[in-house]
Amino acid sequence: MPEIKLHSTIEEIPHQQWNRLCGTDYPFLRHEFLAALERSGSVSPETGWQPLHISIWQQSQLAGVMPLYLKSHSWGEYVFDWSWADAWARHGLNYYPKLLTAIPFTPASGPRFGSELPLAELTTLLSQTVMQVADRFDASGWHALFVEPGVKSAFAEAGLMTRLGTQYHWFNRDYQSFDHYLSHFTSRKRKNVRKEREKVQNQGIELITLEGDAITPQHLDTFYRFYQRTYRKRGMQGYLTRAFFDQLLENLPEHLVLVLALVDGREVACALSLKSSDCLYGRYWGCLDEFDSLHFETCYYQGIDYCIKNGLKRFDPGAQGEHKIQRGFEPIETWSVHWLREKGFHPALRNFLKEESTLMRDEIALLSEGLPFRHDPDRQP
Repeated sequence: MPEIKLHSTIEEIPHQQWNRLCGTDYPFLRHEFLAALERSGSVSPETGWQPLHISIWQQSQLAGVMPLYLKSHSWGEYVFDWSWADAWARHGLNYYPKLLTAIPFTPASGPRFGSELPLAELTTLLSQTVMQVADRFDASGWHALFVEPGVKSAFAEAGLMTRLGTQYHWFNRDYQSFDHYLSHFTSRKRKNVRKEREKVQNQGIELITLEGDAITPQHLDTFYRFYQRTYRKRGMQGYLTRAFFDQLLENLPEHLVLVLALVDGREVACALSLKSSDCLYGRYWGCLDEFDSLHFETCYYQGIDYCIKNGLKRFDPGAQGEHKIQRGFEPIETWSVHWLREKGFHPALRNFLKEESTLMRDEIALLSEGLPFRHDPDRQP
């Protein structure tokens, strides 16, 4: 039988072995990314994210790893379960703490563990493990967010509940330029996008894209000031500390893409993204002043331009935002996996998730009708 260990910090697991199992292309599961969250204080017991990472050992060899957190709230997750917590409270039960497998503050679908074990064996082992951990820490259950479809199916076969959500992603269908991309739009929608881009130009705004080692600590100074300013406008504080971004720049520069907006040489807005070999992940945004259409240009159109120029196949600009549809971001399915200790809630939750999935698929179909693309029989879905 494999040996299972829990770790109160990812530092207890050698980063070379973690990355060997998880790979290094998808940035958010890299040891360096998760370690940066912990070292910077962005993720800690004090912020409501107590690490309990799982390692699986066979004959003294590391055979599997999975990030795991004991959560005392539901902030920073982007799969909303506040109504579930309320139902627990109305029945005199504690919903928190709960166990969570996710990338903190990162609603980007992708791998959530790394292992040499067959998927069916691994999902059964992980299911049994998180149930035991939940008993040990008196957690209400376990949730794995933004998992890949194959992983969702494997956990469903193991008896866990699954939940359907949606996001809006852009897909590169071998576009040669931004104009080539717009040529697939209906005339009216194409004109709308061009007008937005012209508004940015007419305000004298210059856009510069930097990546990797071209991004300096001084650029991060500007970015972080704008990032926090965006939160302060809503009376909040940004989840992530400056030290987190410093560590990304130090340890993962090859994954970073920064778009700077300038007026007369003065920075007025920034958008920081991460990338893999085939996908751009729009993550963090901030601005100094309000400019007409600048958010759309900096966070969406510049990202599309970058993907076309660099041959990336997909652009995931982040959670929510139906306004993305008219700019060519298509509604896609996202998945999460859930297990709750309180079996009395299972029938109601399964009915809720079934009804929610039906409504979500209807919504995805309806939203798809609002896409700006003209009818083209040669255009692949």
